[in-house]
Amino acid sequence: MTRILVVGPHPDDQELGMGGTIIKLAQQGHDILLLDVTNGEPTPLGSVETRKQEAADALEILRRDATGTIERWLLDLPNRFVEHTIPNRHAIAGVIRAWQAEMIFTTYATDAHPDHRAVTRCVEDARFDAKLSKIDMPAPVDAWTGEQKTLGPTIYPKWLMYYYATHLRWVADPSFVFDISGAVEQKLESIRAYHTQFVLPEKNRKALNWIEASATYFGSRIGTDAGEPFFTNEPIGLHALNGLVM
Repeated sequence: MTRILVVGPHPDDQELGMGGTIIKLAQQGHDILLLDVTNGEPTPLGSVETRKQEAADALEILRRDATGTIERWLLDLPNRFVEHTIPNRHAIAGVIRAWQAEMIFTTYATDAHPDHRAVTRCVEDARFDAKLSKIDMPAPVDAWTGEQKTLGPTIYPKWLMYYYATHLRWVADPSFVFDISGAVEQKLESIRAYHTQFVLPEKNRKALNWIEASATYFGSRIGTDAGEPFFTNEPIGLHALNGLVM
């Protein structure tokens, strides 16, 4: 099975952009690490403590019926001040090596949120940095728990995919769509776990409606009940047609 790293600039980005895919991949036995680059604070109704609990609650919902593992670590860079720097690149490269990630998902590069753009650039470079044998990378500490992680050997993840959690008002034009039929309600439940972000603020409750509508729309593009869109800069190879939704 594949070791997968899903990077989110803030807690909830992974659930918003590809929560259904995380659920399905974990049910298929893959091991997944959700990396929160920041703790998401400050926000109008949240706090560090509430965001930590919300992220933990969302994780438990995603884990339901999983046969693979799902973990969640916090890098703890400053929210709204994330920059594309060499230390930040190397911090993410250390996570890649500690998790021994074979596949990475991160936010789509075109976005209105500066944190999202910076994180995407950092992840792209960290993928390269993680294979460097003569540059020391920092062993990551999970800031949610304070646990020091062990740095693994150099690795170059074969795949880098982009999910859409963009703040721009536009419709994605994806490279492929992942079938998430049967996982939509669980995905929405994981988003509702972020109570201070999507339940208490009245204006943000509408997000659940368009997320559900998006799943229906992208599912219709591949002939399934629901789907999530992704982009890749590299071609996807196929051994056979039986993996395609027909």
